[in-house]
Amino acid sequence: MNDKFYITTPIYYPSRKFTLGNCYTTVICDAVARFNRKQGKDVFFLTGTDEHGQKIALSAKEKGVSEIEYLDEMIADAKALWASLGISYDKFIRTTDSYHEKAVQKIFKKLYDKGFIYKSEYEGLYCTPCESFWTESQLVDGKCPDCGRAVAPQKEEAYFFKLSAFTDKLLKLYKENPEFLQPQTRVNEMVNNFLKPGLSDLCVTRTSVKWGIPVDFDSKHTIYVWIDALTNYITALGYGSDDQSLFEKFWPANVHVIGKEIVRFHAIIWPAMLMALDIPLPKKVFGHGWLLFGGDKLSKSKTNGAKECIDPRVLVPLYSADAIRYILLREIPFGSDGNYTTEIFLNRFNSDLSNNFGNLVSRTLSMVKKYFGSVIPEIKELKENDDIALQKDVLDEVKNTFAFMENYDVSKSLMSIFNIFTLANTYIQKVEPWAVAKDEAKNNRLAVIMRNLLEAIRIGSTLLQSFLPECSNKVLTALGLDPSANFENLDNFNGLETGKILGETGILFPRLDIAKEIEKLSSLAE
Repeated sequence: MNDKFYITTPIYYPSRKFTLGNCYTTVICDAVARFNRKQGKDVFFLTGTDEHGQKIALSAKEKGVSEIEYLDEMIADAKALWASLGISYDKFIRTTDSYHEKAVQKIFKKLYDKGFIYKSEYEGLYCTPCESFWTESQLVDGKCPDCGRAVAPQKEEAYFFKLSAFTDKLLKLYKENPEFLQPQTRVNEMVNNFLKPGLSDLCVTRTSVKWGIPVDFDSKHTIYVWIDALTNYITALGYGSDDQSLFEKFWPANVHVIGKEIVRFHAIIWPAMLMALDIPLPKKVFGHGWLLFGGDKLSKSKTNGAKECIDPRVLVPLYSADAIRYILLREIPFGSDGNYTTEIFLNRFNSDLSNNFGNLVSRTLSMVKKYFGSVIPEIKELKENDDIALQKDVLDEVKNTFAFMENYDVSKSLMSIFNIFTLANTYIQKVEPWAVAKDEAKNNRLAVIMRNLLEAIRIGSTLLQSFLPECSNKVLTALGLDPSANFENLDNFNGLETGKILGETGILFPRLDIAKEIEKLSSLAE
């Protein structure tokens, strides 16, 4: 087993206006990182912020502060949000970090010296909020295809990266490494929309934008977003510094997890730059779908007409970080878009978190307390078909969970885990422990039932730690287990210590009055 695992989110534009959609990539990466840590792997999870460019400078000027003062306040807010969601990143990179800026200058010079960067003149239609140039054919109704805002013509001297030289190499990459970009629909988009028509060289500096990293051998030029932003994945590991030990240890990345709107940058521009630098490519780029409301992306740059609260800073204190993590991880299928409404969230909260999981834990612990004084009963030989079926089906779902996580299909992994809780609830209805408890002669049978339920909860909660860490840790603690332990005893129903006294979890997810919650959240929506 490869014991090193490197996972990254894209770096984000600093903003206080985060929505649930903006949080998805970071939450999915956190779940994958946690899952790999639980397997005993040495994990490095990177996230951060993209802090250069014209819109940062303009925003700071509007507030009457320096760019760094403006950014420091934004980054503090972003880190507080990630903390509230339980994001367990190993490093938070800022593109204004001095080590990053120095490394970017070295990378730019290396590409220039190797003949992959040249000076020319650029003319195009520029969207300031997105910091992107577009051609007329790429515009939608004459506006930026990403954010829908107006674009303006700009012409200036610039340095270009010879992206066109990598068309055939990238086509070969996709053909020979079909797992490099997932899902397959993203490959089709890149090949048909960009590679087959032929790539154009890429503008990589600006003279009209001063807030950024200067080209050290031509100071009137500022390095444009691509070389600055994309190289964070290697500069964060020390590439281009005096200490490259982390780079040598963790690169190439196991996976870059990104939204589908920036697949082109990560699946075309980034591998082309790495090829030019003679650096190995990441093992995988995964372009996930969006969380949609009313058919539109839940984005800070677009507003929706309905009164829906999609602000995680409001939702987390009301419903818990685990509940918000659950809806994000559960509602976006592998490679596709997912839908969000307040009603969908609240119904999931009640049906999945409160009823299926929370109620299972509560009534099982209550029954063990009532019938065995909260003492974990001794394991007995299985004699009933229902017992055998439960154990087999639960262990099958464990295998499914691992198989789905190998492919970064977090939604299906989470569904497999909750299938374990469904199996346990169904088992309760079949074996009716309350009826068995009325017959003292069946005390051994009751012990088997309780032990089976406790073991199913143990296995499901252990797997759930990577996704919903707060509630699952409470359950494991109540079972007398160490929540910090790595995965163990997931292939058997013999992971609990006989005779140990169980603790309590409290109400994990209180059942909600959906009508009242919808009214409350509507009043809190912007």
